[in-house]
Amino acid sequence: MDGNPKGPRARPYSVAQSAPHQILVCKACKHKGDDCKPGFELLKKLRAAISAAGLGDAFEVSGTACLAGCVPDHGEPCVVGWRATEKATWLFGDIDPDQPLDDLVAFARSYAALPDGWMNGQDLPLRLCDTTLARIPAAMIVTREGAIQ
Repeated sequence: MDGNPKGPRARPYSVAQSAPHQILVCKACKHKGDDCKPGFELLKKLRAAISAAGLGDAFEVSGTACLAGCVPDHGEPCVVGWRATEKATWLFGDIDPDQPLDDLVAFARSYAALPDGWMNGQDLPLRLCDTTLARIPAAMIVTREGAIQ
């Protein structure tokens, strides 16, 4: 035996989703090649804020590999993403873990309520308007076996 397990292997950047919606917080810095301490701090605070807002059953808040959206000369920014099956994916950058998380929680509440996760910029919480990196439409992937999401 070669010691390698049979079957699909998890990639280092994959994150298992255990709730209908997922919030991903970057916790590995591509600029430093190391763990992102502000990302870990934001992850901890955001998990607590989502739970306190009563959204814990709707959202898995996970750390992930570098989301490649930070700007190193902005100090210690964090990148946060929202995704769910059949919904648009959102990516926000330059999130300061030391600022109040009210806008992130408000966005989570709106995102969960929308059937497709799509909203216009004017519908975003104010502090997120200038930090939007991407709004990506939900992907419909079609294979020989049929459509998958």
